[in-house]
Amino acid sequence: MTPAVRWSSGHSLDEADVHKTDAITFHCSEFFLDQRHVITSSSNPLLKEATQLRSASMRLRTGCTLVDGRREIRAAIAANVEILEVFVDASDESADTHALLEVLASRGSRMVMLATRVFTKLAFGARNEGIVALVRWKAGGLAELPSVFTAPIFVIEAVEKPGNLGAIFRSADATGIAAVVVADGRTDPANPAVIRSSLGTVFSVPLAVASTQNTIDWCFATNRRIVAASPEGAVEWHTVDLTGSVAILFGNESFGISNLWKESSALNRLSWQEVRLPMCGLANSLNVSASAAVFAYESLRQRVSKP
Repeated sequence: MTPAVRWSSGHSLDEADVHKTDAITFHCSEFFLDQRHVITSSSNPLLKEATQLRSASMRLRTGCTLVDGRREIRAAIAANVEILEVFVDASDESADTHALLEVLASRGSRMVMLATRVFTKLAFGARNEGIVALVRWKAGGLAELPSVFTAPIFVIEAVEKPGNLGAIFRSADATGIAAVVVADGRTDPANPAVIRSSLGTVFSVPLAVASTQNTIDWCFATNRRIVAASPEGAVEWHTVDLTGSVAILFGNESFGISNLWKESSALNRLSWQEVRLPMCGLANSLNVSASAAVFAYESLRQRVSKP
């Protein structure tokens, strides 16, 4: 009997469930050869609970989330994320998916086959690659970050859109940003949409989630300079030092950076500088993920240019 994997207070699949739901899990290379045991009902309890992980409340309660797509699942494997279950479209016979399932099975992940019409209930949007992993993963706190960094970090305050947050992780990963702190986050880094838009880099870039006030206190305690991206900045982005112990700060898509930062700066608690990107058209700022990419690559340019 395959051991049941209980990831929430709800349903877990065991031998009795196989009999009742005509579903079974596999740990073998003949995964695609046995079409006798496929979940064909969208009311299956295991599927219904997994689908609920698209909601923030269920992710918070269970410490689990969903990872859509082969590239993102491989990123989770590389980061040693615990992958509990893997849901697969039973009609997918691609060699790439088969090879990935072999790796997952060798790590002890449990495979669950779904009929195509059932799988689409679980999959994320149009980018359906026929495979979704259920993983145990959530962001840590500031105490889990190293106390001293020799490279810049990003602080992302109150960003709302999962696509923006995911894209920021991609820029951080690409340019060697040492960590990302999500302050007063309005979207969860464990949101499957964030994971997908980050291409799985959310698993590899050191990450902390905290309140804005706790983030300010941490920056003060670790003697970190603040460079804030703002349309009101007095100087342009390429004229400031974006290397060393610096936190590059980005605010909410609509409202920008909260007043808490400026208030702390006024009390001489933080080394603070507002920096702008030049805007030649009607808009006064770029999308936050585009701004983050500009600052990330300028920081990298400065670091590699130093002797």
